[in-house]
Amino acid sequence: MHNVAGPEAHRPGSAGEILQILRDGKARTRRDLAGLTGQARTTVAQRLSVLTDVGLVREAEETAATGGRPSAAFAFDAEGKVVLAIDLGANHATYGVADLHGEILASATDMVRIGDGPKVVMELVLTRLEELLATPGIAERDVLAIGVGLPGPVDQHTGRPTSPPIMPGWDGYDIRTVLADRYCCPVFVDNDANVLALGERAVAWPDVADLMFVKVATGVGAGIISGEHLLHGAQGAAGDLGHVYSKAANDRPCRCGNRGCLESLAGGMSIAARLTERGVPADSPSDIVSLVRAGNLETVLALREAGRALGEVLATCTALFNPRVIVIGGEIVEVGEPLLAGVRESIYSRALPLASRDLRVVVAKSGALGGVIGAARMALDSVFSAQFLDQVLDKEPAEVGLTSA
Repeated sequence: MHNVAGPEAHRPGSAGEILQILRDGKARTRRDLAGLTGQARTTVAQRLSVLTDVGLVREAEETAATGGRPSAAFAFDAEGKVVLAIDLGANHATYGVADLHGEILASATDMVRIGDGPKVVMELVLTRLEELLATPGIAERDVLAIGVGLPGPVDQHTGRPTSPPIMPGWDGYDIRTVLADRYCCPVFVDNDANVLALGERAVAWPDVADLMFVKVATGVGAGIISGEHLLHGAQGAAGDLGHVYSKAANDRPCRCGNRGCLESLAGGMSIAARLTERGVPADSPSDIVSLVRAGNLETVLALREAGRALGEVLATCTALFNPRVIVIGGEIVEVGEPLLAGVRESIYSRALPLASRDLRVVVAKSGALGGVIGAARMALDSVFSAQFLDQVLDKEPAEVGLTSA
């Protein structure tokens, strides 16, 4: 998906625009590109020379017949470079290396607590990335960009976590600089639910322009894609669904300090605490999954209750954003039928027919690698956006890692 951060402004016929055209994999001549951009062939030739020098475009083996001497054709060069993807959650870290088409070449996962702080977590992240980069077939490639998903609000201008409720010690942490200094490339950071939305769309719904991804794990969050663009909001807090007021939460205290938040009823840790109070010991979302698989009726009923509450909030979201697809993902959704049934019950009974007539409410299909797939796509769409690429190529490409392999 292109332009995930919103509409872009760039020079017509710029190097960035030409690369966007060539990313579809089709080789084109200077004449083709001049016709598509409205620029003179000499201008197109100059742009192609810049892109070739930094290793993003190559002369294709095939040539185009023009009635005279065959003309050289140019194509996107996806060889020799990779992007790194990092998906950090409350209790896990997943890492991936992807090619320039977004396909995951290698991945790994560790169980790690984000609450242990950036020093502990990032030491592990850097170690694992080095191990993945040493994989045969990857070791000889350069890192073009890095995408990171974090389980909290992220300032879109700085890439830093902003008052993240489950990330003690991370507030304002400059993860972008830490990674950029190590790999000498651009780094793009976003909330994990946003990254998961990108991954799910890439895997299962590439033709859907309006999609909500709702992550139900330790807490509850959402990534919202509207008109093919991610919605971030003024402070990067769009989609913080867990802290929307829910009547069903019945004034329960929430870890954010308020009462009656949706997360206090539908978040994984809240469900586990409520089960424990009812005599069914549970400490985490993984315990909930195990209890459902063991056939525990109390847990199934708790998930159904949480699903109804979540569905009531999503019915409001349906009226506001009119998504085509609502995807429910996260650890609990491994056994998500009771939760999903409750969500559907509330949405379809409360949302107006116009907004819900063609709405699909489904379980995520992207699996455990959804976060790294989304982080890789975010990195690729960002670094290859016409706006970003034109800014970089106006500078010295080596400053940001855009050099020929």
